[in-house]
Amino acid sequence: MHPDPALATVEVHTVAEAERVQQELCRHLDLTGGPATSPRLVAGVDVSYDKTSTRIVAAAVLVDLTTGVEVETVVVPGEVTFPYVPGLLAFREVPILLTTLGRLTRRPDTVVCDGYGLTHPRRFGLACHLGVVTGLPTFGVAKTPFVGTYAEPGPRRGDRSALRDGDEVLGHALRTQTGVKPVFVSVGHRTDLDRVTALTLTLSPRYRLPDVIRRADFLSREALRQDTSGA
Repeated sequence: MHPDPALATVEVHTVAEAERVQQELCRHLDLTGGPATSPRLVAGVDVSYDKTSTRIVAAAVLVDLTTGVEVETVVVPGEVTFPYVPGLLAFREVPILLTTLGRLTRRPDTVVCDGYGLTHPRRFGLACHLGVVTGLPTFGVAKTPFVGTYAEPGPRRGDRSALRDGDEVLGHALRTQTGVKPVFVSVGHRTDLDRVTALTLTLSPRYRLPDVIRRADFLSREALRQDTSGA
């Protein structure tokens, strides 16, 4: 069952409205594993904020994993319309990310967000929200854990440990580079934890964070800098 299409773009103005929509969308989360084939086209998305105004810029970077080549980028400026509330970040970012992904000429097989999936107090972070409203397989990679505890993974690239909340496994603390702090990987929608953990390593050949996220962060920040300096 798909969510009401209106919920994908509904404007919310209060925390209570946002929590109601989040609760409704959460009912449509698919954690059964998604497509059987490995993704070829992976998009990384990120949003940058101007600290002195309501300006924001979103970026999407699409790469072909079979060649390692960046095949497309999209940058979209906009205005933030919802306040910062922990646990409700999606209501600030999903609207502009939908526009950004919609301007890609090729549909991604998977989307990786700079943020959280199931590692969220209500198990519905940005990656979950974006996945449900687009129907795309999604996952999140974050620099810090939002909820849960973990044992420090081993020191080498590929070492990992479970990120848990009690007996529930929410994600992995993953060492993407030897001797570097781990990142925190969690499922968003229509994929599984082992797959997205392996995919995170593939997307992070040299640096701590996946290259597509680093690139999207750079593009969004650069566009925001140019926009604000010319304002």
